[in-house]
Amino acid sequence: MHYPSASWIDSHHHLWHYSASEYPWMSAQMQVLQRDFSIHDLAIEANAVGVVGTVAVQARQSVEETEWLLSLAKNLPLVKGVVGWAPLIDANVTAWLDQWRNNSLLKGVRHVLHDEADDEYMLRPDFNAGIRALDSYGLCYDLLIFERHLPQTISFVDRHPNQIFILDHIAKPRIGEGIFEPWKTNIALLAERPHVYCKLSGMATEAAWNNWSSEQLKPYFDHVLEVFEPSRIMFGSDWPVLNLAGSYVAWVQIVDQWLSELSETEANAIRRDTAIRVYRL
Repeated sequence: MHYPSASWIDSHHHLWHYSASEYPWMSAQMQVLQRDFSIHDLAIEANAVGVVGTVAVQARQSVEETEWLLSLAKNLPLVKGVVGWAPLIDANVTAWLDQWRNNSLLKGVRHVLHDEADDEYMLRPDFNAGIRALDSYGLCYDLLIFERHLPQTISFVDRHPNQIFILDHIAKPRIGEGIFEPWKTNIALLAERPHVYCKLSGMATEAAWNNWSSEQLKPYFDHVLEVFEPSRIMFGSDWPVLNLAGSYVAWVQIVDQWLSELSETEANAIRRDTAIRVYRL
């Protein structure tokens, strides 16, 4: 598929029909998120900044949501792919994966690891059995973790050298506190694994929502850029969660300013080319 030279791919956003019971992670401080966010809402944001394709990512742990996202993507050209949820610890997970095998819009799966009570959930034998099943289906796996999970995540990805992993939100460092270690060291170690990629997303919401700046985020970007390099970094908005700390337009403008320091080839890798290649868009 041909993409315009100045275009962007948003590798990470969500869509939902809101209900308190289905989105219990939305706290009282997140009232701005407690409404429906539709493909129409997304299109308004995307069209304003030159985003020509997106990847919709699961926000609920349900196969029903995966089916819903796939049905939306089938009828909406803006959404080029879906990262859904599948019951990876279920011994019969391949029954679901078989059902989706011929759906080219399913690009990967994700489990909300950082919400598990067990910080070593990703090392469970049943979870790893599910991950081993993904390779034969050509699916990526999105890693949603906090920085404290990086050591065990390194052990986890080492168990699956042929599986493509994509790290969401640069592993959620403690930006609001201005803390770099041990995130800085551990993410560099993770980046030594060539089968791991990184999404430039979710950074503003790791800072103080009403009191952050591009200058505060930039050192974290610089480190990710150094250790992963543009060919393994992809832009993501994390919209509408992004709305807690800013706007879609502002985030694109900030990233675009950072990319102005790079060559055109490097900048376009982050804007779109890495996502197109890795997610097969």
